[in-house]
Amino acid sequence: MSITPTTMEDRDGWIWLDGQWLPWREARVHALTHTLHYGLGCFEGLRAYATPRGAAIFRLDDHVERLFESAHILGLDMPFDRDALRQACRDAIRRNALAGGYIRPLVFLGAEKVGVDPLGAAVHVMVAAWAWGAYLGDNGLERGIRVKVASFARHHVNVQMCRAKAVSTYTNSILACREARQEGYDEALLLDTDGFVAEGPGENVFLVKRGVIYEPEITSALDGITRRTLHTLAREAGYEIVARRITRDELYIADEVFFTGTAAEITPVVEVDRRRVGSGQPGAITRELQRRFFACVRGEDERHADWLTLA
Repeated sequence: MSITPTTMEDRDGWIWLDGQWLPWREARVHALTHTLHYGLGCFEGLRAYATPRGAAIFRLDDHVERLFESAHILGLDMPFDRDALRQACRDAIRRNALAGGYIRPLVFLGAEKVGVDPLGAAVHVMVAAWAWGAYLGDNGLERGIRVKVASFARHHVNVQMCRAKAVSTYTNSILACREARQEGYDEALLLDTDGFVAEGPGENVFLVKRGVIYEPEITSALDGITRRTLHTLAREAGYEIVARRITRDELYIADEVFFTGTAAEITPVVEVDRRRVGSGQPGAITRELQRRFFACVRGEDERHADWLTLA
C-alpha cells in the first residue's frame, strides 16, 4: 500500500544533481553548503502541462536563458551548458512519470568552504520536478484572491540585483507573504522603496482601467516570463499595455487587477486592502486573458506551439 509523502524529501522519484540522476531521497547536500548560510544562488520555476501530444514544458528556452542570465549577474560560472539544462528539465518530467507539473532548477554554492566570500566554493546545479496544482488555489483562479499591501518594501535596484531570480530575494517575499496570510489575506503586494507598486511575492501585477492594461515599470520587479506571455496575448486581443509608475490607490479604483507568474498563472485579484476591486468579481479582460493563456499552455493554440517543448 502506498503512503502519501508528508515532506518534500520523502518521495519516490528522481532528481538531477550535478549531471547525475539520483533517487529522490538520496539527493542531499551538506549542512555547511555555502548557499544555505549566505544565500547566493539562483533558480527557475517552470511548468509542464498535459497536452494532446503529451506533457509539454511551457517556454523552456526562455526559462533556461533567464537562469543563465541570473547566474551571470550573480557571478556564478555555470558548470553545464544550456542544452544540458534543457534536457534535464525534460527528463525530470519523464523520469518522474508526470503528465504535468512544476520544475525547479537551482544553482547553488557547495560546502567546499565557509565565509562570506564564496571564492573556492564550487557551483552546483539541481533539477527536480513534481506534481503541483494552482499555486493560489483553484478557487483563486476561478473567483479571485484578496491581497494586502505589505509593510515591507521591495528591494532597491542597488541593494539586490533585481534582474536575477536570486535565492536571497525571496526572504523579502516570505516576510511579505507571512504578514498577509497572518492577517487573513491570500497574498501580499509589495511597493518599491519610493512607495510605488512593484510586484507580488512571486508574481507580476497588472491593472485594467477603462479598457487599458497598466503595469509597473520593471525596475525592482522581476521580468516575468508569464508577464512576457501576457504582453503577447494582450496585443493579439487588441489591448494596449502601458508601463508606468502606479500608486497603491490606483489599485483600489481599478476596474480589474490580476497577478501573473509561472506558479500563479493568471490569477484575478478582487480585493486590495479591504477595498473591493471593480465589481468584486474577476473582470472580463482578465477572463479573456486567462482563456487565451490556458489555451496556449494546453496546446490548443497553434499560433504559439513554439512555446511548448515536449518532455
